[in-house]
Amino acid sequence: MTATQRCQVVVVGAGLSGLRCADRLRSSGLKVRVIEARDRVGGRTLSRRIGTGTFDLGGQWLGPSQDRVAALARELDVHTFPTFHHGRRVLDHEGRLSTYDGTIPKMAPWVLLDVDQALRRMSRRLKHVDVEQPLRTPDGAALDGQSLESWARSTMFTSSARAVFASAMRIVFGFETSDISALHTLFYARAAGGLMPLFDIENGAQQDRFVEGAQSLSLRLADRLEGHVCLDSPVTSIEHRASGVTVRSTHHIFEADAVVLALPPALCGRISFSPMLPSARESLHQRFAMGATVKCMAFYERPFWRERGYSGEVVCTDGPVSVIFDNTSQDGGTACLLSFVVGNDARRWSSRSLDERRGLILAQSARAFGPDALKPVDYVEHDWCTEPFSVGCPTGALGPGGWSAVGDALRSNIGRIFFAGTETATVWTGFLEGALQAGDRAAEEVRAALV
Repeated sequence: MTATQRCQVVVVGAGLSGLRCADRLRSSGLKVRVIEARDRVGGRTLSRRIGTGTFDLGGQWLGPSQDRVAALARELDVHTFPTFHHGRRVLDHEGRLSTYDGTIPKMAPWVLLDVDQALRRMSRRLKHVDVEQPLRTPDGAALDGQSLESWARSTMFTSSARAVFASAMRIVFGFETSDISALHTLFYARAAGGLMPLFDIENGAQQDRFVEGAQSLSLRLADRLEGHVCLDSPVTSIEHRASGVTVRSTHHIFEADAVVLALPPALCGRISFSPMLPSARESLHQRFAMGATVKCMAFYERPFWRERGYSGEVVCTDGPVSVIFDNTSQDGGTACLLSFVVGNDARRWSSRSLDERRGLILAQSARAFGPDALKPVDYVEHDWCTEPFSVGCPTGALGPGGWSAVGDALRSNIGRIFFAGTETATVWTGFLEGALQAGDRAAEEVRAALV
């Protein structure tokens, strides 16, 4: 029979948000335990040593306005280096290849004008988005009732412009544009400081990488928690009352004054609550779906694309690959092209054989960079859709009508139950920075309730 253990706060989820929350609470003198379903910490970050470098199978980048992550990296002695982006970029659109410099691909002038006017229109709306309560945004309810695809159809006049726009948004969210509300898109972009930071390498979300891998942030935070992290322990039920909570996992029972769920809303829905949570919160678990992303890395003896003047970046609108980046190790000793398969293509990815998947990835790179791309020395992929304790990546999102129906439940505590996780952030939601902000907020809420 499992003995009941006592602590002041249980944090469910040993991703970056949960570990940050636990570390903050421990520093304030509270007795904390972290319970994690996986056999590792890090959540949607996962790093592996390959060749001369450490490569990320999950979240991996750091942008210039992500101050919490930068400060934590310095504190934990985790180092960064710039993402390689020098040279020509490639657009693979409607069966044709074109090269370009800068952020905007070369397209017909009328298509470029169409893309530009749509982005300008969206950027003007961003200035008025309320990230704390998105429905307070002007026309918020109407925007929430509209899918991003519907917004694009009503705003953009050419099919090519809509295709490029949809491809870019799939890369950002891991969703088809039909599955995200226009309001959620605006909220997400506003939380990042604008649209272009989501897409850009230099001065954008993809500017820097971690020498030791992004997971090293979680590994070093977990070390500071002095063995108070319980792995391989999926939480099955939570009983909550005015005086505290009882948290049961497959291997542990904890009595605590409060619990923090540092999980995507979709995973919170797997836990049985007694009494049941309010209907809006239960509905949130069902409606806040996870995006779909597969990361595929092909390794080479040398970065041959650089020798030919390419940056390694390819934007593909026809699938199954959506974007390719140069992902070579810092020392240049392990050359790598990183391909992303996202959205519906990612949801179908596991139905293909490994040989077929590998062939599709290499063929797409070869279209852009030539036959050398067909000769990797290694190939590694990670499908986040098949991870039972992630069920997707990079983040969750609300579809049309979601904010109107359940948005108020996203961050609101329910008695002694509090919520963290990057989906609850108002700054860089969906990113490592958002995970830290959400962990900080939840820790402060718990301290205010208990101390």
